Amino acid sequence: MAKRILITGGAVGIGEATSRQLAPGNRLIVHYNASAAEASSLIKELEPVAAEVHAIQANLATDQGCVLLRDAVQSRFGALDVLVNNAGGMIERCAVKDLPWDHLLATFELNVFSTMRLTALCTDLLQRGDDSCVVNVTSISIRHGAPTATAYGAAKAAIDAFTRGAARELAPVRVNAVAPGIIDTRFHERLTPPDKMRSFIEATPLKRIGTPETVAKAIQFIIDSDFMTGETVDCNGGLFMR
Repeated sequence: MAKRILITGGAVGIGEATSRQLAPGNRLIVHYNASAAEASSLIKELEPVAAEVHAIQANLATDQGCVLLRDAVQSRFGALDVLVNNAGGMIERCAVKDLPWDHLLATFELNVFSTMRLTALCTDLLQRGDDSCVVNVTSISIRHGAPTATAYGAAKAAIDAFTRGAARELAPVRVNAVAPGIIDTRFHERLTPPDKMRSFIEATPLKRIGTPETVAKAIQFIIDSDFMTGETVDCNGGLFMR
């Protein structure tokens, strides 16, 4: 049976790969914020393989945007089987001693408030779904603290804690997370200098960085794992082990 799936930030990077991974035979809503051209192109690509696919624009760093997206899911599907909270990102690198209030607020609105609020708004839809689950996308930054990006690391760590709390409260809806390592996306093109990227590769036992597709496969694994909840799956080539 076709799953009803919402993927936030689903038109670029990890979200785009996840949309492709989950589209075949399923009913998708691909959320985007500023990437309208990418979203339109992706929808055209997915239409032949998906049972149904829509692109919805919303600014999830605002309550109005979260409500708008929930309403779109409700009007089109009436219930939700899979919520992938992927939208987020690092605004800029900033040393601890220089952290301004506006930077902290914007970082948490984008990465934390959006995920927590949208999950809250979609709870009723998930409870009406079939073997429903939530997958939150965090980061390896929850493991090492993200020096020069501590606000981002702390925001992703908040989602890690939220994942466990929500898993207990929302059961039997399953709530898990994936923590990607260094992934080849625009994120690092913009914020990670080449010498820093080389040091990441050297420190990674597999001696390479990941692709968005590797994370999408991990998300598929989490969705399919029907006796797992409250877990964060690391996907980082061995850069962090436990």
